[in-house]
Amino acid sequence: MPVLEALLDSQAVIGKVVLARGAQGEVVERILSLAAGRAVQVERADARRVTQISRNGRHDQGVVADVLSPGLAELEEWLGGRRGRLSLLLLDGLTNPANVGMIIRTAVGAGLDGVVLPRLGSPDVGPLVVKASAGVALRAPVLRCATPADAATTLIAAGVTLIGLRASDGAALWDAEAPARAAYVLGNETTGVSLPVDAWWSIPLAPGAESLNVASAAAVLAFDLARRAAR
Repeated sequence: MPVLEALLDSQAVIGKVVLARGAQGEVVERILSLAAGRAVQVERADARRVTQISRNGRHDQGVVADVLSPGLAELEEWLGGRRGRLSLLLLDGLTNPANVGMIIRTAVGAGLDGVVLPRLGSPDVGPLVVKASAGVALRAPVLRCATPADAATTLIAAGVTLIGLRASDGAALWDAEAPARAAYVLGNETTGVSLPVDAWWSIPLAPGAESLNVASAAAVLAFDLARRAAR
């Protein structure tokens, strides 16, 4: 449960926990105990109010938390003082929270500089994203902007090269030269990349497989970039 993961994360800054009246069970008791131990305010509310806050009644399980993610930042401000090498993932219209969460987890695990998550067309860093990221999204460098196009404009102005990932007709990942400052664009699960990019890369696949799930492709890409950085 994302709220439990947040309370267990010593780096997560939690304003308060809102718990549905009548919610009970072992997990609820654990949440209450952890909240008390961290002096986090617990507010009781009706289940409808909890759903209104979470905006996801199917998955909130009667509890939500107001969490300040220390890694969450506006892209333009974050880029302001950063010079030198840069490796980012830019999510262009991804709609599946599980994919977004897994990609954030992968980016952190591979040591990339951040994940650009535009507000338009992508899920918020909410319970489903946090759960899929195994809690990593609570502290990951997630960079927000209005739209994918706004992200592209901001990145290009900062001297960042845009490289799109697609199933075929791109330079093979193993052979392509990585720019010093690059944002790797991962497109919508169905329609792919919508943004104009400076170059296309592809992951070579054995016969019988046409493409990878976007989160799997992100993992292959991210750890190949980590391998290069370690050389």
